[in-house]
Amino acid sequence: MNIFDGGDGQCLEMSNGGTAVFVDVLALAVSALAREPWHFRFAALLTLQDQSVIGRGVVGFDLADLAWGDTPQERAAAKEWLLRVLDLALTRHRWEELTYEPPYAETYLRTYRAMVEVFDPATADGRAGVLPAPQDAALASCVRHRVLDALPYWAGCVFCTAGV
Repeated sequence: MNIFDGGDGQCLEMSNGGTAVFVDVLALAVSALAREPWHFRFAALLTLQDQSVIGRGVVGFDLADLAWGDTPQERAAAKEWLLRVLDLALTRHRWEELTYEPPYAETYLRTYRAMVEVFDPATADGRAGVLPAPQDAALASCVRHRVLDALPYWAGCVFCTAGV
């Protein structure tokens, strides 16, 4: 079981397969909308949820452990961007390119979106180091799959490491 915690007792628990689907559909949306340094740092965090590399059943993160920004404006912008990512994923953005049908993805995305929506980034303790540092941001793009790559951690995106 992999857990993505939203604080205040809210969490999204998924099986290994559910987590892989969640990461895949988020990777498609994150890659389409990433423009700012925080976006690419979040993309790197997302690549670190790749169970094909990290291992099954050992991924997930707590929203309260992310460094959302130093100012109220930065925190609000990061949260708004993540909500836009989730909204884009909920439109089934590029899902036709998946090699499988993700039957529970919308439920996972809606649950996670509700968690992000009520989460107050001002309560986060970003010192946990969960969000990769700026120099470790996912800046490279996988040419084959057109999503942000896991560099500098390993070569390949979540689709490459899964053998797609």
